Amino acid sequence: MQSPRLCIAPEGPEFSQIVLGLWRLSSWEMSAQQRVSFLEQALELGITTIDEADIYGDYTSEALLGEAFAIAPHLRNKFQVVSKCGIQFPSVQKPGQTSHIYETGARHIISSAENSLRNMQLDSLDLLLIHRPDPLMNADEIAEAFSHLRSSGKVKHFGVSNFTPSQFALLHSRFSLVTNQVECSLLQMAPMYDGSFDQCQQLRISPMIWSALGGGALFEGKTEQSRRVMLELERIGAELEVSTSSVALAWILRHPVRPLILTGSSRVQALREALQASHIQLSRAQWFDLWRASTGVDIP
Repeated sequence: MQSPRLCIAPEGPEFSQIVLGLWRLSSWEMSAQQRVSFLEQALELGITTIDEADIYGDYTSEALLGEAFAIAPHLRNKFQVVSKCGIQFPSVQKPGQTSHIYETGARHIISSAENSLRNMQLDSLDLLLIHRPDPLMNADEIAEAFSHLRSSGKVKHFGVSNFTPSQFALLHSRFSLVTNQVECSLLQMAPMYDGSFDQCQQLRISPMIWSALGGGALFEGKTEQSRRVMLELERIGAELEVSTSSVALAWILRHPVRPLILTGSSRVQALREALQASHIQLSRAQWFDLWRASTGVDIP
């Protein structure tokens, strides 16, 4: 069983529907060789897309990935790599940075992308995202930075993360974007109702989904909502003979917007469960049973 592949926008790129999210990589305490083995196991499952960011792991995650690529250079061309920029905060890794700010000026975007390439030991990024919307965002200046990075061959495609539909539309009017990375789960349905998924369908682009399992909250049972949802996940999982995690992810993947799911675990079994989800087609009845469990009310 392999991850399906999707062309996420009319002009590309093509990514695996299950994406290897590495925002926790530094906390996994893997040796460089263990990181190589983890990447190889992901490849065996058809998971060929990696999600990174300049700030992950207190600015260390990209370099840890780069060390793995240095040991196993044959892996570089087998993965599509996504990174992000636009957030800055004080860190021992950045002694000159004294404030927690958003920074989407052209100079920062270009230098951040170039640093990401150096850290990950890559020649180009497949996709660069603006990490979060900046109230001081100048769409023309961002488009200028994107144009420079594309013409120099350093970044192939561009997108955003956590943008509202109007913020996305503004930047998209200046430069073609291929995705919006947003939070969505059975505990967080906002993109289905705030216009984000509608906009993606309108433009025929696939959103990338982070925290698809509610950051683990689905399984902690600390709220009435999560307990209701878990009971329904267990019922449907038993019917389909799959894990509750697979059902929860299949619920998101059932949406016609054709989302991509970011994983966030070092467990290969978690990757397999995400992969299983991409091959499950929930019925409408099952989908709305889970919707009811989440909202606590029936549909109107």
